[in-house]
Order: sequence, then structure tokens, then C-alpha cells
Amino acid sequence: MTGAQPHSLRWHLVRRLVVLQATMLALLVLLVVAALGAGGFLISLESEDDTIDALRDAIVRDANGAISVRETPAVAKRREASPNFWFVIRDREEHSVSQGRVPREFAEIGAALDGIGQARLGWNIGDGPRPAARLKWIDTAAGKVQVLTGPGGAVSWGRVAVATSTLFLSVVLPVVVLMTLATLIVTPIVVRRTLAGLGRAAAQAGEIDIDRRGARLPLEAVPLEIVPLVSAVNDALRRLDEGYERHKRFLVDAAHELRTPIAILQTRLESIALGADSARVLEDVARLSTLADQLLDLQRVDQQADRQLDVDIVALGRKVVADLAPLAIAADYELSFESAAEQIQVRGDPGSLERALTNLIQNAIQYGGRKGLIAVRVDRPATISVTDDGPGIPSPHRERVFEPFYRLDGRSRGAGLGLNLVQEIVRRHDGAVVILEGGSGGACVEMAFKPVPRAS
Repeated sequence: MTGAQPHSLRWHLVRRLVVLQATMLALLVLLVVAALGAGGFLISLESEDDTIDALRDAIVRDANGAISVRETPAVAKRREASPNFWFVIRDREEHSVSQGRVPREFAEIGAALDGIGQARLGWNIGDGPRPAARLKWIDTAAGKVQVLTGPGGAVSWGRVAVATSTLFLSVVLPVVVLMTLATLIVTPIVVRRTLAGLGRAAAQAGEIDIDRRGARLPLEAVPLEIVPLVSAVNDALRRLDEGYERHKRFLVDAAHELRTPIAILQTRLESIALGADSARVLEDVARLSTLADQLLDLQRVDQQADRQLDVDIVALGRKVVADLAPLAIAADYELSFESAAEQIQVRGDPGSLERALTNLIQNAIQYGGRKGLIAVRVDRPATISVTDDGPGIPSPHRERVFEPFYRLDGRSRGAGLGLNLVQEIVRRHDGAVVILEGGSGGACVEMAFKPVPRAS
């Protein structure tokens, strides 16, 4: 069963808000336009316009210049649609023609409105509605004439469609596009700023590491709905820190408690003649002592993580090789030291770095086959390698040998903590440790650090 795919809360909110705002905006614009249109403020859909269009193609002049109107299908259709069909057509030379029953209010207008291009005439005063009319100067085949006509049937659907399209394209669409663009630009900014505190908390959560305990996620600027989740995470981090501290104290106390009885046991065994098994028993006790020391070393690494000094790894390598030379020689090895420079400095804790190199050399002594050369070399920019002539470590195991208590050979008498301790020390110095194959087929363990820049 596959889980639901994660989605972006930010873009989910943006999409929802954009769609909601665009929909509400479009409805608002349409309602406003409809209200204005109904009141005649934006567009005027009048049947008289259809009558004037029908008359435009029907107006002609005779040889004497008189105006007449042909009975075209369009005129006939308008006449049929309106039982009170009437019009008055005149030009500036006082030629005129009229049909139908012209209301008394408009019969004598004549040349009084010659200076007006078009007008809507009518009123509603006192005792009831009065007749309405439409006046407009138009260009025809007979020249420019003035047409005065009254309402004539319903407005055609074509005129309604044209007027509506014009209104939409000229008013509604520009407003919707402008506001939608503004919404697309502004909404992501608002959402991003609203979730900025959550983003900072997520970034800080990504930096939490076992080596940096005590970290808590910030609650500042976190949305109120997310505060319970962040608070729960902080409580979980606090409980983990407390559990880690209890675990660490237990290991330290156990290691300290073990060292004293182990030392006493070792002293007593050395003073007792055990016969043929004496060396084997003493070696087992030494293993217990080494295990206790390694457990304490792991805790010392934690305690000294903040102690940072400039350390010359060349001098440190010489010292460790000199200290372990008797042990290597007693185990039938040759021990050598080489350096590519007189001095190479890194930033770190001298004691931890010394324990790491000591562990690598001791591992080489224990697992190097009791023969050949153990070579310690310091190279630029800042690496220390320990190479032996033993059987080496197969590639599939080169990562796993750094795990605590992992042993390549189940019959090995080691505790499996040496390389883990080395890895912890190197990691806390922002370095890396890798296992390679030596020139003679043995193991080559290399520690790489960041060098301290040399003064120019």
C-alpha cells in the first residue's frame, strides 16, 4: 500500500485563494455591470436602433431631391413587430417624410435639434408616462438625414449579443485580467511571508544533529495552527536529550566501575602462577581493560568536542609512532613514519586525534598478520594513513567495520569499538576516514582533515 504523495501547502493555499478571489471578482464585476446596464449607464439596448438601421438602407431621393422610404423587408419586419410604428425623416434642406402616427410632442420638433447628433427623448412627469423617441443623424445613400422614431418591438438578439460582447471585452475582461494578475503576484508573496516562520523552523530542524543536542525549533512567527505540532516536536527533542544523557551517564559510570575491578583482577592474576593458561587469561583481562578504556574514550570525545586547538599532525604522528614502536616490534612488525612536510596543522583536540591514530596502529598490530611493515604517513593537504601488509579488509565490509561491535572475523578477540571510535573522532573534526587497499594487498586506513591555512 502506497501512501499519499506529499503536496506543497504554500501552493495549495495559493491556488485556492487565486481561484476564490478570481471567482468572487468576476461575480462582483458582472453584478455591477448588470446593475449599471439595467440602469442604462453603460449600454443602451433600444428597439429604436433596430428601426433606424432598417430605415438606413431604405431612404432614397427622387430627381427633385425629395426624400422617400422604400418598403424593404427590414422595414416591413419592423412595421409588423410594432403596431405603433412611426418615424420622421428630414434633412437640413427641410425635405422630410413621415409615416405612422407621430406623437404630438415630437411632431413639431423640426429643426430645433439640428445641432444634436443623437438623443433619447421622453419623460415621466406628473400624471403618468409620456411617449419616448430616439433621434439620430445618420449617413445614407440619400445623404445625411435626421431620423426620429419611437419604440418598435423587441431588441434583436444580434444587437444584444454585440452589446454584451462589447461590454465584456471593454470593461469586464480587462478588470478581471488586471485583478487576476495582481492576485497571482500578491497572493504568493502574502502566503510566503505567512509561512516564513514555518520555513525557518524546518531549516533549523534540518540542522539538528546528535552532536548538537539541546536544539529546539523556534515558535516565533510560526502560524498559530502549527504551534501545537512544533511544541510537540520540541517536547520530543527534550525527551530524546534526556534519554541520551541518561544513556551516556550509564556508559561512563559502567566503564569507571569496570576499570577498578579489572585492574585489581589483572594485578592479582599477574602475581599468581596459572601455568600454561596464564598468558591466555591475562590476554582476556587485557581485552576487558581495553573495552572499558574505549567506552570511556567515546565519552571523552563528547566532552572534548568543543576544545579546538591548532594541532601539528606531523609531530603528533611522530610521537604516537615512537610510543607504540616497542609494542609493534614485540609483535614482529617493522614500524615506519614518513611525512611530506615538516609541519601540517589542523584544528582540533590533540588528545582525541592522538587516540584515533593510536587505535589505527593498534588495529594494524592486532590484524596485520604478525609480519611485515606498518607504515604511518602524513601527506598534504592534511591526511594521516596507516598501512599494513596483512590480509586487508574486503570491499563489502569496509563500511560496516566502522559500526560498533562489528567484527570481520567472529573469532576475533577485539571488541569492535576501535574503528568506530576513530570514525567518531574524525567526524567531530569535520573530516573523513576511508579504508583502501594497501600496496601489498593489506589494509590502508586514511584520515583526512581540513588544514589550517598557512600564513602568507
